[in-house]
Amino acid sequence: MSITKGQTAPNFKLFNQDKKEIELAELKGKNVLILFFPFAFTGTCTKELCGVRDNIATYNGLDAVVLGISVDSPYTLVKFREEEKLNFDLLSDFNKTASEAYGSIYETFGMGLKGVSKRSAFVVDKNRIVRYAEVLENASDIPNFENINTALQALK
Repeated sequence: MSITKGQTAPNFKLFNQDKKEIELAELKGKNVLILFFPFAFTGTCTKELCGVRDNIATYNGLDAVVLGISVDSPYTLVKFREEEKLNFDLLSDFNKTASEAYGSIYETFGMGLKGVSKRSAFVVDKNRIVRYAEVLENASDIPNFENINTALQALK
């Protein structure tokens, strides 16, 4: 199932890089930018997330919490976050529940790997309504951050 603009964002409860559980429902009252990405330490994922890191002041200024989600383990994500000096939470969807709920999962990825998160972006407003949804089929593409920022600006 794919998530579209106007729908209530599916709740999830996932562990971050520090093994702390983060639940979307507990972020009610905050705008959230959810970025699913295939794998830590890969070229496009690193480029995308470092771009967010470098522009975190923009997201803070738009009153948005940024969450990166992949099927990597929390142990991998802590190392990735440290090495890239990322300044937002990375959540482990190791069991693929959030990726599936958001329609952001490849059944089969490169090298025959199954159940890898698709690169995608969702803007969720303070009432958990999806205000922007972009799911990319090609893992080497990056979400349209101009459109993401416009959607967040509209929520201010």
